[in-house]
Amino acid sequence: MGASRHKTEAIRRFIVEQVSNHPKDIAKAVADEFRISRQAVNLHIRRLVDEGLVLSQGSTRSRRYALRPLVDWSKAYSTSQALAEDVVWRDDILPHLQTLPERVLNIWLYAFTEMFNNAIDHSAGHVVLVQLRRTAASVELAIYDDGVGIFRKIQQALALLDERHAVLELAKGKLTTDPARHTGEGIFFTSRVLDGFQILSGGTYFSHEFGEDEDWILERDKFASGTTVWMRLSSQATRTLEDTVKEYESPDDRAFVKTVVPVRLAQYGDQMLVSRSQAKRLLARVERFRTVLLDFKNVETIGSAFADEVFRVFAAQHPEVRLVAINASLEVTAMIDRSVGIQREQG
Repeated sequence: MGASRHKTEAIRRFIVEQVSNHPKDIAKAVADEFRISRQAVNLHIRRLVDEGLVLSQGSTRSRRYALRPLVDWSKAYSTSQALAEDVVWRDDILPHLQTLPERVLNIWLYAFTEMFNNAIDHSAGHVVLVQLRRTAASVELAIYDDGVGIFRKIQQALALLDERHAVLELAKGKLTTDPARHTGEGIFFTSRVLDGFQILSGGTYFSHEFGEDEDWILERDKFASGTTVWMRLSSQATRTLEDTVKEYESPDDRAFVKTVVPVRLAQYGDQMLVSRSQAKRLLARVERFRTVLLDFKNVETIGSAFADEVFRVFAAQHPEVRLVAINASLEVTAMIDRSVGIQREQG
């Protein structure tokens, strides 16, 4: 009986997690995965439909399935009111999520309060809109504001080249335009612990997916003013916020000492990374960390001046910072080795 119940739970979980990927052929996908008959699969699907977890649409031959929204909620907040992120969480968000596992709830507590606080403290907007959608599989939460735009504000505050450069700085972590009140860790850790995290502001789109080594940045037509943050997390996620934070902390003093820098964000279009100026932009503020993983994924080659500035000049000036190149091509590795070799000869 126990084994049968375990298999039933596994089948139900598979349907819930995969129905969005297989709206028309979920029965076949389940039958193939568990080696059971279509008739048996249809019984499981019918029960999920009866329980209100799955929607069935269309006739037999064109039937499609989808997860039914268990919660579809939104609310607009005026920044002219006295807003506190913990009060909004307790009164408006938590009632929709309180049946989630504690580890998942803790992640959402951190992610929501950090992002909502950013909107009310930094956006200089008039309205913050929160939308929450929950299904049997996951929770999606979006926060919109009509302020100046997060990338533009970072660009202006730090006198950066453009909004794309602001994304590069944001990806490193420890970035804040208000150091007296913020550590600059919120967006970094929020993006790392969720399944999906996206920011759209102005004409720039930033995205990070859990388990992926790299962040994505896209340029598009100018969006409306303000900032939109989308967040997504499986309701069955097994990781904890503490586990994610530990990946980037020192075990000795719990300081935020490690970061991953996506090198390709320093590129503009087809522009190659060849100059010392590009290298200096890439390395801005990384001396605040003890270990810096320079992720060269999708960077086919680099110039000798760029490599020299990073792996000889900066390394000599900041011996306390450990630079580690990851996902480097053979050409990039050869250029790095050449710069490191020169440094050793001079040492």
